[in-house]
Amino acid sequence: MTVFDAHRAAALLTRACAAAGLPEPSGAELLALAENAVFDLGSPAVVAKVGRGPEVVGRARRELEVADWLDSRGLPVVRPWAPTAYEVDGHPVTFWHRLAPAVRPARPADLAPLLRALHALPAAPFDLPARDLLAPVDRWLATAATAVDPEDVAFLRARRADQQAALAELVPALPPGVIHGDALPRNVHVGADGPVLLDLETVSADLREHDLVVLALSHDRYGVPAEEYLAFTEAYGLDVRDWPGFAVLRGARETASASWVAQQAAGNPAALAEFTRRVASLREGAAEVRWHSF
Repeated sequence: MTVFDAHRAAALLTRACAAAGLPEPSGAELLALAENAVFDLGSPAVVAKVGRGPEVVGRARRELEVADWLDSRGLPVVRPWAPTAYEVDGHPVTFWHRLAPAVRPARPADLAPLLRALHALPAAPFDLPARDLLAPVDRWLATAATAVDPEDVAFLRARRADQQAALAELVPALPPGVIHGDALPRNVHVGADGPVLLDLETVSADLREHDLVVLALSHDRYGVPAEEYLAFTEAYGLDVRDWPGFAVLRGARETASASWVAQQAAGNPAALAEFTRRVASLREGAAEVRWHSF
């Protein structure tokens, strides 16, 4: 298996830029390396997203379609620079207009009105998938290969199977519909004209509670202050922790989040330590153990 690292992603980016008629990205800055490698090309003012492999090609194409649709509905969203997802050795590469520098970091309360507007939309004019949190778990764990403890992998796979059945039985409090799927302040850019919604690749049609559980888990696991979480719930108009299905959906999100870190464990001691921490806290039922963002 070819390792998807910064060097590999940069090589793929160079070929995609040539196909898109962009200059060679010799000065591109790597902004993030996770499900995608995200690069700032510098000049022109373009950001590129290089996907990990063929399994995310469809998602990359759909993200472009989603961006156009949400923009047409008046939601402030990041805009594609090119309408096409370029494929290089099976990896999708998409290009986006770089936003002007943020005027300040996004806060949970900035996310709430964007979600309210998104959740008020009718069904999309094209098919959106369900938000299957647990679908990528096996792929993420397989990507870790021998870097993580096999017993931890077995634990997460068993947990995934149990939770998949429980998720199917959830009764929502809100009408299902369009959701963001990864509703975090890091996916909001606060510019001079206000908040803009980013990272549209997990936009789905599913329970609206998915978008609310994300921030509740951020409060519980990642240290979002109570007052900021309260500001979010007041601005949105609902605290998902009061919903009877909260524990099930939160638990599934934790399984996915722990598994997601596994794909970065090979050659990254910090990621391996974080994966181990997360799995240990799940084994012990230690909901108060702090997790660290990656």
